[in-house]
Amino acid sequence: MKLFKRTFLCIAAILLGIASNAQSCPQLYNMGFDLWSKHKGVWYPYDKSATAEQKCVWDSGNAGLALAGINNVTPEYKHVAVSGSGKAAARLESKKLAWAFIAGSLFNGKFVRLVEMKGAETNLGAPFSGRPKSLSGWYHYIPAKINHTGKKYESLRGKTDEGLIELLLMDWTKPHNQITHKTGFIDPDTDPHVIGRATLVLKKGTSGYVHFDIPLKYNNGKTPRYAVATITSSRYGGYDTGGAGSVLYVDELKFNY
Repeated sequence: MKLFKRTFLCIAAILLGIASNAQSCPQLYNMGFDLWSKHKGVWYPYDKSATAEQKCVWDSGNAGLALAGINNVTPEYKHVAVSGSGKAAARLESKKLAWAFIAGSLFNGKFVRLVEMKGAETNLGAPFSGRPKSLSGWYHYIPAKINHTGKKYESLRGKTDEGLIELLLMDWTKPHNQITHKTGFIDPDTDPHVIGRATLVLKKGTSGYVHFDIPLKYNNGKTPRYAVATITSSRYGGYDTGGAGSVLYVDELKFNY
């Protein structure tokens, strides 16, 4: 009887340890970009049975481009970093429309609406409380020449486009509402809410998928409340600058602890 009791306690301790470790090493929903759904012609980076909370983890500007019949963030089922049943990647493509240049971008949060055909309103951030050591994954980047520039980056015209994979861990108490052409963008160098940051600038194209592992640099010992990942095929797309036709595939993201 005593042996049975000791064995039971040992198994319980192991299971509790596994559960505790899982809770202290969290991942975000759909970081492998295997789950997608389509509604009224718009692609979304979540399963059709996703909960309301899961639908606010990843989003793009596809819903704002619906009137133009365009999706510049789409699932990729053939060209993936890790093959297998049900595997997919995200394909991001920068496009030039009649009224603006639109970078292919994925982010943590929720797209709200286009504003005055000049910018977009988004609620940024997915709830997240981990302190990972790094963010890893795979990307394949095919940049085009920059053929559209805003006033701030006119000097970049004709140069090769750049992509961006960036993660910010924030101490916000709620998602951050952003209207790009009115509130501007988060400045990771000066924003006091930034707890940690991992940044990878894609300065050149690749011949196929390349593995990356970006270390997180922390400003303090606080526990994050929100994650804000930004993945884009044109680094300065938010400033109306980039190369139409720049394509970025991204797959199998993971937080490492």
